[in-house]
Amino acid sequence: MTTLTNHSPPPISELEQQVYKHLLFYAQLEPASQVLDRFRQLFLSSAGYPDREINSILEKITLSKHSERDFPLFLNRCCYILINRWQMSPQTQGVIPELVAMLAHPPSGGNFHSRRSRRLLQLLKLFTETEQFQKLQRTAQVIGQPPDYTSKNNNKVKNLIRHYPYLYQHYLINEDSGHEQQEAIRQIQSQMQRRFELDLSQYVTYQVRLAQLADRGALTSKNDRLIQPVNNPTLLSDRDLAVALKHFIGNVEGSYSYRDLAHRFTLHTNQVSSYKVFKDDFYQYLISSINSNYGKKQFNHRLYNHLKNILPDNDFQKPDEFMIIRTCTQLLNYLIVESHQKLDHYVFVDLITNLGPTFTTGLLLKIVLLCNKVKPQLEKRFTVLFNHYESFDEDGVPWLIASLENLNVAFSTHFGKADVSCLKQLM
Repeated sequence: MTTLTNHSPPPISELEQQVYKHLLFYAQLEPASQVLDRFRQLFLSSAGYPDREINSILEKITLSKHSERDFPLFLNRCCYILINRWQMSPQTQGVIPELVAMLAHPPSGGNFHSRRSRRLLQLLKLFTETEQFQKLQRTAQVIGQPPDYTSKNNNKVKNLIRHYPYLYQHYLINEDSGHEQQEAIRQIQSQMQRRFELDLSQYVTYQVRLAQLADRGALTSKNDRLIQPVNNPTLLSDRDLAVALKHFIGNVEGSYSYRDLAHRFTLHTNQVSSYKVFKDDFYQYLISSINSNYGKKQFNHRLYNHLKNILPDNDFQKPDEFMIIRTCTQLLNYLIVESHQKLDHYVFVDLITNLGPTFTTGLLLKIVLLCNKVKPQLEKRFTVLFNHYESFDEDGVPWLIASLENLNVAFSTHFGKADVSCLKQLM
């Protein structure tokens, strides 16, 4: 008996795979400008695509009954297949914003006469209204506009995203993001982070050389010109950056740095008998960084109560990794912000107002140095704030910009490869 399965059309996912392979093949073979034109012919031309097989496949995809649901993910993946290839070279990175701009302004429907082309245009317009396209635009902005740390002009907060690679994973990726998109963002993040760390290392070396010449009374206009100037690689003033660097790598309590304090407390935690004792000791570990005048007003009392109410049923158990991670996560919720749905962050604003962004960042650094696994949670909470204020002028939220910059410096000196060791010669 003959079955119909041999004659049934392939699943849409298999058809999509053929388009992916087609685009990848030409992305590896042709110059980026030609591939961009090929992409335009495939998705934005009323005349259709010259490759009849791919043209037919796209028609099946666009006319499928689930096209409104599936097409945005399909087109998004097509874009990131090309972005992954192009973002690796400075010569082709500039094509990425062109790709996104092309999608943002699809042609009018006047010349789209066939059912397939009209449906494709309709799906393209729907795509531009999705979260996938919003994140695609953000990615193009990061790649297309390298950080300009010399510019002090007022910007919308969202235009500063390229300065903060540690936000990329949460700001540029969502739950629907495919492998290509995640891989592209990881590579872009790594590239931008390395660039910032190198710029920071060179800036510190430059400042130390100037300071050494000044100490010897040898800082003349002639000698000054012999040293290649290096711009401040942050949006902080030179003075505020110097304060932040010395605070994060220097001694903050007696002869102990933040890293020393975290190491000591970690060793102590291994000997703690109960979770309740751990929370009491953790409280002391944290408030030692808090200005006593501020802490004694209300903050210390509220912090203690918050810690006391985390996992109270576990108080008499020996603390394990799960309890410590949960404690640190709940603490970040309290100190910064919990989520997009729970946006209260008055504690964070109050901390910055009273302690300043550098000391507030130091408090958060203490938590992450104790438990590295909550670093992504800290990044996620700053992304929530960045999202919330992205339409503001940066001059309207200076506390947020200063916090983002301080965290960038703290991460680069503790978890990155920024070499600022020469600064210790001046401390």
